[in-house]
Amino acid sequence: MTPGTVVLLHSPHGAADGWGDLPEMLRSYGLDVIAPDVPDATGARYVARASLVIAATDPSVPLVLVGHGAAGPLLPAVALAQRAAHRGVGGYVFVDADLPRPRRGHEHDHEGGHGEPPAPVPADWPDAPCGYLWTHADRTAGPAERERSVREARLRGWTVVEHEPPAAAAQSLSELIATL
Repeated sequence: MTPGTVVLLHSPHGAADGWGDLPEMLRSYGLDVIAPDVPDATGARYVARASLVIAATDPSVPLVLVGHGAAGPLLPAVALAQRAAHRGVGGYVFVDADLPRPRRGHEHDHEGGHGEPPAPVPADWPDAPCGYLWTHADRTAGPAERERSVREARLRGWTVVEHEPPAAAAQSLSELIATL
């Protein structure tokens, strides 16, 4: 697919500069990229703040939402906000990320962290193709946790790319986006 805008969402309590030179490298491949800085927010607050920043950039559609780490489970809720604003989402990419899981009735109301309710996963999600980029660089989760996410992504039928240096991560990500 050819995205209108690639939106890079960092992990909650992280910062956009955590992406390093990835945004600029993706731009060098001809992609329109925004990397909103969403400070000190989790769950629904993260979704609301990210959505406001995305709206302020007036992005071209379709959007490709790219989530890193704990931003992964928030992608469906960010997409829901984008759809409500008439901005279509053409794909999702999880980079060393946790995956969204539908909430079950017996789960607690405060699973979003820091007393916030978790972000919702719409019943019709995923509404666009998904992919997973495993860079093996994630140091925040144990290898078994990340391998579980990769295995689950494969079971869901998503394209999974294992990034192997010396290729640039931007190259692996842009090629994965192209397959969506």
